[in-house]
Amino acid sequence: MLSTGALRAHLLAARLAGPVATSREVSLRSYRLFAARDPRVLLGLHPERGWDECDLLRLMADKCGVSDDPAHVSGPDVIDPERTLAGLDAFAERLSNVAARRAPVLFGTGHPHRLLGFYAALADALSAAGCAVLTPAQGRCIDITTRFGVRTYNLDYVRGVALVREPGVWVRGGEPGAHTHSPLPVRVALEAAVAAHGWLPELVVGDHGWVCGAGQLGIEAIGLADTDDPALFVGEAEGQVSVAVPLDDAVRSAYYRPLTRYVLNRACLSQ
Repeated sequence: MLSTGALRAHLLAARLAGPVATSREVSLRSYRLFAARDPRVLLGLHPERGWDECDLLRLMADKCGVSDDPAHVSGPDVIDPERTLAGLDAFAERLSNVAARRAPVLFGTGHPHRLLGFYAALADALSAAGCAVLTPAQGRCIDITTRFGVRTYNLDYVRGVALVREPGVWVRGGEPGAHTHSPLPVRVALEAAVAAHGWLPELVVGDHGWVCGAGQLGIEAIGLADTDDPALFVGEAEGQVSVAVPLDDAVRSAYYRPLTRYVLNRACLSQ
């Protein structure tokens, strides 16, 4: 059993919390874009109220622990590890609840290079607990707008976790998938789940557009989010997202393994 104190120390040592690699400049830029309703940072969320930059800064200070001083405009951003721990506890509670019901779940990530292993271990544990881990729309083509224009990706699953790939670039043991913020993959997956089975997952687990896209459609969604991802925390504040865990979402994949053990233990899903 990984203790709370040991995990707190790991969060700080791995820079998952405390001073993180995400810069203050990047976070503030995201808040400006979100306030302007830029779809690149809305991640599929349609906020119920208007959020200006000051509102977002106060929200992110409350949810993540970043500085609420608008004059602080440079340097590394900061995440309070106590907020990360509280988020992981709430995250684990949702997993425990869905496992007790043996309810269907859907996993998806826009950060496959970093977070695939974290989600895959959770998917394995829920599957072992009797939950159906859904993999709808396998291989489906999705046109996603990127900074390079519209590009076509394929929806794929690795150990029960959805991701997107550029066609023709994957080889076994190679590229794990593409980085994306788009909500389109989860919309395609959910539509296919209804068409194939006639029902939806009771919980979507992931990040970026997977969480906000599902939450906007009224499906319970939980996930991980960095300080430059205000959409998940706005969604949590407004009730579309059940849990948003604040942490750096782009450190080395191995650094998330202690979080996996902690969450599985808290959810009583350890093998």
